[in-house]
Amino acid sequence: MSLRPVDLIISAALLWIALGLVGLVSRKKTEFIRRAIFPLGAANGLFIAFCAFFSHGVETEISILGLPDLPFHFRLDSLSSFFLLVLGCASFGISTYSAGYFKREKQLGLLCLEYHVFLAAMAFVLLADDAFLFMVAWEAMALSSYFLVTFDHKIPEIRRAGFLYLLMAHVGAISILLFFGSMGGSYSFDAMRAFHPGLFQSSLAFLLALLGFGAKAGMLPLHVWLPEAHPAAPSPVSALMSGVMLKTAIYGLLRVLFDLLHAQIWWWGGIILGIGLATALFGAIFSAVQSDMKRLLAYSSVENIGIIFVGIGLSALFRTYGMNAFAALALIAALYHCLNHAFFKSLLFLATGSVLHATGERNLGRLGGLIHNMPWVAGAALIGSLAIAGLPPFNGFVSEWLLLQAFLFTPGLPHSYLNMLIPVAAAALVLTGATAGYVMVKFYGIVFLGQPREEKLKEANSSGKWERAGLIWFSAGCVLLGLFPFVVIDHLSEVSAFLSGARLDVGRGDWLFFAPISPERASYSPLLFMIVTCGATLLSFLLVRRLYHGRMKRGEPWNCGYPVLNSRMQDTSEGFGQPIRQIFEPFFKMKRELPSPFDASPRYSASNEDLIWHGLYLPLARAAEYLAGLFGKIQQGRILVYLLYNFATLIALLLIVQ
Repeated sequence: MSLRPVDLIISAALLWIALGLVGLVSRKKTEFIRRAIFPLGAANGLFIAFCAFFSHGVETEISILGLPDLPFHFRLDSLSSFFLLVLGCASFGISTYSAGYFKREKQLGLLCLEYHVFLAAMAFVLLADDAFLFMVAWEAMALSSYFLVTFDHKIPEIRRAGFLYLLMAHVGAISILLFFGSMGGSYSFDAMRAFHPGLFQSSLAFLLALLGFGAKAGMLPLHVWLPEAHPAAPSPVSALMSGVMLKTAIYGLLRVLFDLLHAQIWWWGGIILGIGLATALFGAIFSAVQSDMKRLLAYSSVENIGIIFVGIGLSALFRTYGMNAFAALALIAALYHCLNHAFFKSLLFLATGSVLHATGERNLGRLGGLIHNMPWVAGAALIGSLAIAGLPPFNGFVSEWLLLQAFLFTPGLPHSYLNMLIPVAAAALVLTGATAGYVMVKFYGIVFLGQPREEKLKEANSSGKWERAGLIWFSAGCVLLGLFPFVVIDHLSEVSAFLSGARLDVGRGDWLFFAPISPERASYSPLLFMIVTCGATLLSFLLVRRLYHGRMKRGEPWNCGYPVLNSRMQDTSEGFGQPIRQIFEPFFKMKRELPSPFDASPRYSASNEDLIWHGLYLPLARAAEYLAGLFGKIQQGRILVYLLYNFATLIALLLIVQ
């Protein structure tokens, strides 16, 4: 009897848990954990990706695990297999990198358990076919990632970041639980698919799902945990959270919107589209003014999640009006960006982890010139920066180009208000992409180019072989996903056919060009683009060398008349962010520390804080604290007072009954 892919993936997810337990038992054998457990976990992730890629159709399984009369239901279809592919590919690279990264952790066995339980929980979220298993796996994912975020819990800032993350995670979990409760009272997804609620109940269920999954994804205004938790977590964990965990929320929203809910209402897609655009622009603006490497990348994740939401919203709008071909185009653009983001954002977080290990610095103002001592990391970070900036022929360009192509067809929507607002939305998306490119120039230029801003940076060491292997894996993915979009889109068309009822034909007759709708409208050839770019670069190099050979001299660069060129003359992180800070000043809560003319050691500092945090969350926290103080006065610690409360409650209930 041959095992089906769903059985193999369930077994592989359980193997992750077993590897974590072995790591905990072998907690004193750090070399064994690094050289055996993490590589085995990486191979297990690659096996899951392989099984998911070659799975076809719908496969279900009922497990004896669970509670009496509430067994766990598993389901593997084209949607879950795609996100399992994302999980497997990302976990392979991150686990390989972790085998070399985790060298100084004192409790590596405990971290190993939390890490692999986190991986297994995400796999079970994607396989769950009932509310019971989904919520168990969802909470396991939240708790294991919380322990990973607060692994270095002796630092107060990390504890605060972990508390905020856990609070927002449970707000989202409660909303998801309420969504399941609004779907007819059944816990099986099959029963929910057969349930047809009315318009009001469907809309309520949609809003609950959007709130719950949006909190996990980092959707505006529920994003506040993300820029706090990512810098607090170890870099491989940050890569896993940003590259994969956020996608489980995208998976949940797609499962609800296109599979469990049958109603199609135009304003559902409009809300997702509007929130996505606001989230994308907000994340791009805030990442441009950050001075911390990991906070910059965290806000960049907010931006990319917004782009994915835009694609989902457009797809829902097209599907509402029966434009299934265009719905498939927008949906494939969103799914493609999910895969791309998993690769280039994981790559950038791992590169910052290598920089952090080598220098001990996260502040951009104390870095610089690392390309000389860390060429492997600098090369990988350059590929990731070009990919996330959306430059061809890398992977980020393909998904963003497909999404912009989808915007070109929105004037065909039979809704005048949407047709009026969509061009503004397209312009906002283009502005977001341009700002993202600006941010990556800042990130790469300040960290790796120029001169070192600190003397200790001259002694920074490059990454080891395990770390290089992880960086190479993600770098190769960013290149290959950009050069061969035919293979990716063919696979994503299966997901699109399952969700929207339509596939995307990209012109299979011509292997060099692919056109999302028709060659007359638009086409793109990544291979040809790369050949022309590389050829022009090589030709320029040969011509310069041939024409100027023997006559070219090297000299010191012109330094504006200063006798000595040093790192203080380079652009700083604050200098790069100044134009964005000035243009979008109403978005920020600015705090400046200005020196006095009489200060012996003058100091200037500026910080950009989130207006949503100060305008929404801090007032809510103060109100909760005030109410807690009022209720706290009831607790006097005297038994007679408590008996009086009980007696008064009993009298009130008797009066109500009568």
